[in-house]
Amino acid sequence: MIDSKIVVCPHCHTQNRVLSDRLSQQPRCGGCKHALFVGEALTLTEATFDRHIARSELPIVVDFWAPWCGPCKMMAPAFAQAARDLEPSFRLAKVNTEDEQALAARFNIRSIPTIAIFRDGREIARQAGAMNAAMLTDWITKPR
Repeated sequence: MIDSKIVVCPHCHTQNRVLSDRLSQQPRCGGCKHALFVGEALTLTEATFDRHIARSELPIVVDFWAPWCGPCKMMAPAFAQAARDLEPSFRLAKVNTEDEQALAARFNIRSIPTIAIFRDGREIARQAGAMNAAMLTDWITKPR
């Protein structure tokens, strides 16, 4: 049996099957030919959220944030660092709750920042409040 993962392209949102041992070898999208891993959090919208959450076989870590939120701004560099450090084992993404109020309501986001981990289309962990880079990485990589 071949060990592979479905990875959704951050550019064109096409599903790609990638051999697990090649995830760290800079795979490219079969559709748009761009890199599947870019070392930064992707922005999810209502139009793209379900495609990434439900179809990707990588755990997706979502930062629900808002541009007016001081703690969100403080945590942004740590989240960006985690995206660089944790790909391709995890995909990190951001949802602007001001622009995507329906997603915030759907996931009952009551305080920001809120970080949620999704696996196989369902939420498996959630943490509210800002974290520094070390705390964030430890929380994301903790076995669940």
